[in-house]
Amino acid sequence: MFKWALAAGALLLGGTVVAQAEVTTYPSEKGTISVEVVSKGLDHPWALTFLPDAQSMLVTERPGRLRVLKLDGSLSDPLAGLPDVYNRSQGGLMDVALSPSFTEDRFVYLSYSEGGGDGDKAGTAVGRGKLSTDMTRVEGFTVIFRQEPKLSTGAHFGSRLVFDREGHLFIALGENNQRMTAQELDKLQGKLVRINADGTIPNDNPFIGTSGARPEIWSYGHRNQQGAALNPWTGQVWTNEHGPRGGDEVNIPLAGKNYGWPIATHGINYSYAPIPEAKGKDVQGTEQPLYVWEKSPGISGMAFYSADRFPAWKKSVFIGALAQENLIRLQLEGDKVVHEERLLEQKGARIRDVRQGPDGYLYVLTDSSEGEVLKVGLE
Repeated sequence: MFKWALAAGALLLGGTVVAQAEVTTYPSEKGTISVEVVSKGLDHPWALTFLPDAQSMLVTERPGRLRVLKLDGSLSDPLAGLPDVYNRSQGGLMDVALSPSFTEDRFVYLSYSEGGGDGDKAGTAVGRGKLSTDMTRVEGFTVIFRQEPKLSTGAHFGSRLVFDREGHLFIALGENNQRMTAQELDKLQGKLVRINADGTIPNDNPFIGTSGARPEIWSYGHRNQQGAALNPWTGQVWTNEHGPRGGDEVNIPLAGKNYGWPIATHGINYSYAPIPEAKGKDVQGTEQPLYVWEKSPGISGMAFYSADRFPAWKKSVFIGALAQENLIRLQLEGDKVVHEERLLEQKGARIRDVRQGPDGYLYVLTDSSEGEVLKVGLE
């Protein structure tokens, strides 16, 4: 039976749900920010994506659950038909994306950490299945991509999913905390990969026909990419990635390019020692980041703002900060970052994901065992 729970603060009057939203305001450079709690009590929510009805979204929880959340705060039971996930440390169920042809094929794409045969090592996997018309299950889930080899013991899965305008699926991966694998083209650690929607490999990928290189690879030298989004003005995929202690980056990964990790980095080890393989911040043969933080915010989800509802946010990209517990707004002029603003610092929550909603508001996930979905706007 498909069950729906009412959001905290909702009343049932005469059979009608009357929402009593929790709204808090905070100052910002562009005006007063309003923050409404849409839902709470989620277990480490990792990602969300809106359904075509513009009134509901799919939300992942890291332990392995996928739910339907409506904008009135009603929350479904976990959907059936999901794969088993490697739910350890940073691993679990992660990103969710809809097929570009969802209204026809109803395909939902999920990224998650998958254990190996012995259960000790894991890697990122991506699969797809059809969302049932009653939205209670994912039917016929099939794996279309596996990160190989499996090297993670619980860290650096990366795992954002982005479709480009041609329908290619980009998968932003981490290096499983095995640094030099990001430079090794026979491995899928520390790579941005590009595949077709069915898991096959485009014949114009940059390493097609290169001996010893995985043909899925689009770019390499990435550490732990936990944010990715399609620039709505240029059609290019942007990613962001965690540095170690310092060196969080935003990149516009180009075909076949090396983005440096670990031989080129602005960061140092968590122990304050240098990265052993590092040769400097700018190393010949590697690309410099578009934007870099010398002190790590611990960046995660990422969304461009292109809606008309809040003109002051136009031409901005928003990025979640886990370690520094805020929402980062980067003001853009073309592909150049010209200003940085920190939002929601007073709330003090680890922000895992941010998406622009069909109503022009931002929707933000907080990362905790009592995680929230927040609706963020300007007053």
